Amino acid sequence: MIAAGDPAPDFEALDQDGAPFRLSSLRGAPTVLYFYPKADTPGCTRESKGFQEHLPEFASRGVRVVGVSVDDCPAQKAFAQKYGLRFPLVADRTKAVSTLYGVLGPHGTARRATFLIDASGKVVDVVDGAAPEAHVEQARARFLSG
Repeated sequence: MIAAGDPAPDFEALDQDGAPFRLSSLRGAPTVLYFYPKADTPGCTRESKGFQEHLPEFASRGVRVVGVSVDDCPAQKAFAQKYGLRFPLVADRTKAVSTLYGVLGPHGTARRATFLIDASGKVVDVVDGAAPEAHVEQARARFLSG
């Protein structure tokens, strides 16, 4: 798994609208890159809604939020629409992004993991496993405190 201090690997995949998304397009802005097992399941919903709830605060500090799961574009779009998620959800159908970050679980879905990336593209913190709310709280502590 990618660790704090590592450069965040760049990738390109489709977002919930079927548009190409490239992580390096966010270079220059701190980024919360969170992986979740499956769209519209209880834990993933709590986590995603938590990031959405604090999106104005993140945006005010120039922090971008991006979610990734192995769901397809229609599932990601339905998830985003159902909960009013206003940030990119990457559809990692090939599982290449989850594999690149070392978070592909034994059942073929991404493990819950969040990578906090600074403006230069370096991973400054990783939240692995734990309750969904812990991922949101760690991102808030890193990017919104002080």
